[in-house]
Amino acid sequence: MTTIYGIKNCDTMKKAIKWLNEHGVEYQFHDFKKAGLKEEQLKTWVKQVGWEILVNRRGTTWRKLPETVREGINETKAIQLMLDNLSLVKRPVLVTDNAIHIGFKADEYAEIFA
Repeated sequence: MTTIYGIKNCDTMKKAIKWLNEHGVEYQFHDFKKAGLKEEQLKTWVKQVGWEILVNRRGTTWRKLPETVREGINETKAIQLMLDNLSLVKRPVLVTDNAIHIGFKADEYAEIFA
């Protein structure tokens, strides 16, 4: 089963969900804001793709962090920051039977579901 993780109001999430719907892909949506995110799930993703890819450095939540926090970040701190501020998790996180995919690009989704 395919699961897409993110925040419902995120523009990138809306694009990804629209793409999935238009292409008839069955999926389950996991809303971070409503359902939270388990630490073990996040750690699994970090092992698979790396914390550097998972941290959303483009959002306002990241920019609001003190510079000392942003500069001194490592895997342990990144995991804790993402758990404390779920908006710091780059979206969407698409989990298929075969892999985990971070972000949305229509051409990549087309390859995944070919």
